[in-house]
Amino acid sequence: MVRTIAIAILAAGIVSPPAMAAEQYWVARDAVSKQCEIVPKKPDGTLVVDIGKKKYASEGEARKAMEAMTDCKKK
Repeated sequence: MVRTIAIAILAAGIVSPPAMAAEQYWVARDAVSKQCEIVPKKPDGTLVVDIGKKKYASEGEARKAMEAMTDCKKK
């Protein structure tokens, strides 16, 4: 019984970190339209260019950073 519980806890610990790492956001700019956006995966550098060179833990943090960046200001 204890062994089964220990294996279940260990399995949950192994599966959880990748799931938590998936919640990351980047501020990026489309290379063609020059519009900034928040993307859930690291930009590839060709069609979508990484503006901030930093990942954010939440979409709200990324939005605040995007609004503060001069490259993303509406003209």
